[in-house]
This record gives sequence, C-alpha cells and structure tokens, in this order.
Amino acid sequence: MPEAGIKGYVEANRDRFIAELREVVQQPSISSQNVGMEECARLVRGMLEKRGFQTRLLSAGGHPAVYAERPGTSATTVLCYGHYDVQPPEPLEEWIAPPFAAEIREGTIYGRGVSDHKGSFMARIHGVDALLALDGELPVTIKFLIEGEEEGGSPTLPEIVRQNADLLKSDYALYAGGSKDENDRPVVRCGQKGLLYVELTCTGAERDLHSRHASVVPSPVWRLIHALGTLRDAQGQVTIPGFYDDVIPPSPEDMEALRNVPFAEAKMKANFGIAEFVGGVRGLEALKQFLFNPTCNVAGITAGYSGKGAKTVLPCRASAKMDLRLVPEQMPQDIAGKLRRHLDAGGYGDITMQILGSLEPTRTPLNAPISRAVIEASRRVYDQEPVVVPIWAGSGPRYVFKRYLGLSMVADPGVGHCDGRHHAPNESVRIADYLQGVEVAAEVFRLLGAATPA
Repeated sequence: MPEAGIKGYVEANRDRFIAELREVVQQPSISSQNVGMEECARLVRGMLEKRGFQTRLLSAGGHPAVYAERPGTSATTVLCYGHYDVQPPEPLEEWIAPPFAAEIREGTIYGRGVSDHKGSFMARIHGVDALLALDGELPVTIKFLIEGEEEGGSPTLPEIVRQNADLLKSDYALYAGGSKDENDRPVVRCGQKGLLYVELTCTGAERDLHSRHASVVPSPVWRLIHALGTLRDAQGQVTIPGFYDDVIPPSPEDMEALRNVPFAEAKMKANFGIAEFVGGVRGLEALKQFLFNPTCNVAGITAGYSGKGAKTVLPCRASAKMDLRLVPEQMPQDIAGKLRRHLDAGGYGDITMQILGSLEPTRTPLNAPISRAVIEASRRVYDQEPVVVPIWAGSGPRYVFKRYLGLSMVADPGVGHCDGRHHAPNESVRIADYLQGVEVAAEVFRLLGAATPA
C-alpha cells in the first residue's frame, strides 16, 4: 500500500482537487473549432505558476503548448506530456449533463476532456501538491509540456519539441495517462502503434454520366475497388511487398506480459456483434495479433450517389481514406513509398495518393527504469499487479520525444475507466479513480527521484 502520508493528504484535499479539475474542464478548449484555446492555456499556466513553476507558452504556428518547470532535489528530471485540447462535444442531445458543466453525479464527474486528457495532467499537478506539502520540495525536477493540438494529430508538436530540445531535455518522460480495464485493473502502457493515413483517389470521365455508359466508359469506382483488393488478402495479411520487412516480433518477455493481460474474447465479440476475429485467431494468438500486428484498414469510401432512392449514375470520381497502423520498426514514409510502388507496379499509377497524417510507432522496454517506476507505483497504490501492455493498439505523438529528445515514454494508469467514453457523449471520470491517479503520480516522482538516470 502507499504510505499513509500521500494517501492521507490526497483524501484531506479531495474537495480542492476536484474543484480545480472541474474548473479546467469547465473551460472549453476545442482545438478543431478554435474555441477557448488561449483561455485554457492561460488557466493551466496560472495553475502551474501558483505552484512555483516557471512557465512559458511555446508555439510553432498553431495553438500554444504550456511549458512549466520546477527544480527538485536530485539530479533527475522528469518530463510530463499531456494536452489541454478536447474533441467537439456533439451530439449535445446525448449528454446527461452539459458537456462543459463538469457535473458530479453519484461520485462521477461528467464533462468533455475530463478523462481525455485534462484529468491526467491535473492528477500530476495535484501529485506535485502532495509532495510539496509532505516533503517541502520535489524529489525530481519536473517539467510539464501540455499541448493544445493533440486531438488534431499534434501537427506542430514536432517543431515545438525540435526548437526547444535543450529546454525540454530530461532523463525520463511520462505520456498522458490511460485508464483501468473492464475488470477495474490499472493498465500501464509501454508503447503504441504508429499510423499512416492516406487518401487514394481515382478519376474517370470529366463529369458524372448516365449509367447507360457503363458498358463502354471506365468506372473509377470499380478501378479503385480492384486496387484496394490488391492490398490485403482474405486472412488479413497485407500484400504490399516489403510491408512486414521491419516488423519486430514480440520477445519472450513481451509474450509473458501478454499472458497476464486480460482479454475478454467472448465479451468483445458479443459487444461488437461478430462471430470471429480476422483469420479466425483465438485466445493469446488473438491478443498478440491485436497488439503486435500492423493493419491496413479502409476507413471510408466516397463515390457517386448514396442518398435515398435510386439514381442511375456512373460516377466520375472515387476516393478511399485508409489508415495503416504500424508497429516497431515500420516507418510511415517507408510504408507510404512501398504502397505507392505497389500501386504503380500493379498498373494503378493513375490513382493519386495524398498523405493526410503520420505517426511513428514507439516502444519502451518493460525493464526500463521509467517502466519499473510506473509499474511499482501502480502496484503500491492499487495493491495489485497492474496490467502491463508492451504496445498499445492506438497511436499518438510519443515518437516526437524519442526522435528529438531520445526519450522513451510510459503511460501510467491515469484517471479513467473502461467506460470513460473518450470522444463520445458523457465522457467521465470517477472521483475515486482520480484520487488514485494523484497518488500514482506522487509515487512515480518519488521512485524516479531514487533511481539512477539511464
């Protein structure tokens, strides 16, 4: 169990902590609509300054990132990444409370961004409060970088970090926290997949035609469908030459970690309304495929008429948006080149390809000091073994810190729960989970203060 000091302090200050969390959530900060961004950045900056942090706003042409630093007693520096921007709250009619009211109902706070990810960085700020109150000083130098564009793919974060590499230099880094799983077990995530997002476009006649011409005029829709059919086989294997060349298979340590990851296969299938997984995989093999296999997914196809009733038309244009989730050491630009060459070699050189976004995959070794600290802190606070996931199936900007700062990141269990409804109406955080997240943050800082920087 965590020492009584931290837990006792958190319990004694719960009302203040929850009030401050609600204050941040009540400030809208919708990056895609440029709603409340400057106001939220100033609010977060002010909260850090009240705690003795030296702050500044960092920008590379987009919404600013809040930077803050306070020295500690050891030679160790920890960088805490988070984001203050949130998704749009629509559809508003599906919320049980106004999305920016941060209402409390039966021990749960409802509000856009409370879990994704304002609660995460606020828990770390409140963890700082606990250490300052109990010890009078911080065990490590703590730096915060809280950006305002994560929900839009962090377009200027790479340049912010590159330009400020000396300022951000640290020994360890914490990613935005996660959540508990469906069994209320804390989850530690030591990596995440990368992403290549592209749009393929095929054109035909100069305008839409009556479908009577389909016997003699080429259809861009069928051409695009045929091209897409060359990218993946029926078993889910990607057929782009060289696609798997740089994939690093899971190690024995990874497989041992997977054996301790709960995987509710039957419940997942029932929840999704499917009979089986891709390729018919089951059990541990299905979990390994979910976390360690790259993907080639068609996210959407646009062509012709899709309204009510019938319209006999031969479309002049068809497009498909695709996301390819990548695993270490697949690089987005390399995969994009292989995709382009595959299309050209198959006679589809006329199909254009636009890259809409990319993220590199990242991994932190399970035995790295930052991994061990987060795992041990979780063990102490939750009084149980956390679920350690070697690599998460989702994607994010962790790679930026690896590329420009040489830092590997780990996501602590955070403050969320499995039904936290990120990006959906009724996003929520349970107060009990939030307070445990504060305890974990304080414990991680203490443990890293006692560790020898890698």
